[in-house]
Amino acid sequence: MKRLLVGATISLPLIALVAQAQRPTTEHWVGTWATAVMTMSQLPNLPPPPPQNGPTPGGRGGLFQPPPDVHNQTLRQIVHTSLGGERVRVVFSNAFGTAPLAVGAAHVALRDKDAVIVPASDRILMFGGSRPTTIPAGSSVISDPVNLSVPAAADLVVDLYLPGDAGAAVSPVTTHLGAEQTNYLSSPGNFVGAVEFPVASTTASWLFLARVEVAAPPQVGSVVAFGDSITDGAVSTPDTNNRWPDHLAQRLLGERVRMGVLNEGISGNRVLNDGVGASALARFDRDVLAQAGATHVIVLESINDIGFARDNPSPSAADLIFGHMQLIERAHARGLVIIGATLTPFEGAFYWTPEGEAKRAAVNQWIRTSGAYDGVVDFDAVVRDINAPTKLRAQYNPGDNLHMNDAGYEAMANVIDLSLFTKERRR
Repeated sequence: MKRLLVGATISLPLIALVAQAQRPTTEHWVGTWATAVMTMSQLPNLPPPPPQNGPTPGGRGGLFQPPPDVHNQTLRQIVHTSLGGERVRVVFSNAFGTAPLAVGAAHVALRDKDAVIVPASDRILMFGGSRPTTIPAGSSVISDPVNLSVPAAADLVVDLYLPGDAGAAVSPVTTHLGAEQTNYLSSPGNFVGAVEFPVASTTASWLFLARVEVAAPPQVGSVVAFGDSITDGAVSTPDTNNRWPDHLAQRLLGERVRMGVLNEGISGNRVLNDGVGASALARFDRDVLAQAGATHVIVLESINDIGFARDNPSPSAADLIFGHMQLIERAHARGLVIIGATLTPFEGAFYWTPEGEAKRAAVNQWIRTSGAYDGVVDFDAVVRDINAPTKLRAQYNPGDNLHMNDAGYEAMANVIDLSLFTKERRR
C-alpha cells in the first residue's frame, strides 16, 4: 500500500474519506460457499494403490493432477451457493504463496450455463475501492461488498484476471485439487465479466479462491463440513453438486432453514499428520474458526490416518481420539457446536487391514458413546452392509470400497438430524 504524505493541514474531504474507510461495518457476513485450500508441494510421497476396477479419487484424471499455471490469463471459476443474499463478497487466497500475487481485476456474476454468465448480473469486485490489488504471500484478501441478488442453490461465476506469471515456478499455487467442478482458463488477456468467455483450457481445481460470503440477518449461521475425500465428494459425478454437504444444503433449503453449508474437505487429509494438505489439527483455525458466520461444524476425519498406517500400531485409536478432543476444545473455545461423524466402512479399499478395522471400530465407539461431541451423525450405520458391516452397501459403492457414489452421499446427508443445528453448545 502506498503511503500518503501530507503536510500540517489535511483537507476536510480527505478526513471524511479516511473516516468512512475506517467506519466499522454492521453487516453480518455468512459463508455461502467455501473450499479448503492447499498446494501441490503438500502432496506426500505415498505408494500408489494397486490397480482396481473402480474409479480413482478426484474424478477426471485423478486427484493429484496439478493445477494449471496462469500467465496473463483470466480464471472463470464456478461455485455453488448454499445460502442466498442480496449482498456478496469474495475471499481470495495466497495462503501458500511465497511471493505476492498481483490481481489485475475480479468480477462476480450469476452463471447461465457452462462458461457463460447472465449479462445483467455482472459486478465488478473492488478492493478498498481499487480494481487491482496484491495479495501478500501467506495471506488472503476480502473484496468490497457488492449488491447482487444471490439465490440459494445457484451457480456463481467468479472471474479473476492475473496479469503476471502465477505458476508453481514463481510461487506455490494456492488451490483445491479434485474439485469435481469444471473451471475455465482463458486465452491470454483480461476477460473478466465477458458474457462469452474465450476458453483455452479447463481444470477440475479451484485456484486462489477460498470463500464466498453473503450479508444475512444476525441469527443466520453456517455449518462447516470438515473432513477428507468423503466430505470433499471424491468420485461423485462431476459438475452435479452431489457431495454430501451439497445434499445437506438442499435439505436445509427444503425445510426453510436459512443456513450456509461450507465444504472444507480435502481428499487424502489426516487428523494428526500432514498428508494431502495440512493435517486437520494444523488447518482447523483457517478452515473452520475463520469462517464468517460459522456456528456449527461436522467432523468426519481419521480414515486416512488409519488406512495409511496399514498394520502399524501407530497412530493408535487413542492417538486419534486425542486429536479429535483437540478439535472439540478449540471449537468450544470459539463457541461453536461441534458434531462428530462416525467413520464409514472401507474393507476392500487398497489400504484396509484388520488392524485398521479395529481402530475404526474403537474410534466409532468413542464418537457414539463418549459424549465428547455436542452431537453425533452416524454415517457408518446408514452406509454399511447390514450383512457385512465392515463393508459398504453395494448400492452406495462406486467400486473403490471407500468413497460413495451419488446415492451414497445423498444417504449420508439424509441421516443428519437437522435439529442438531438448532441446539446450543453444552456449557
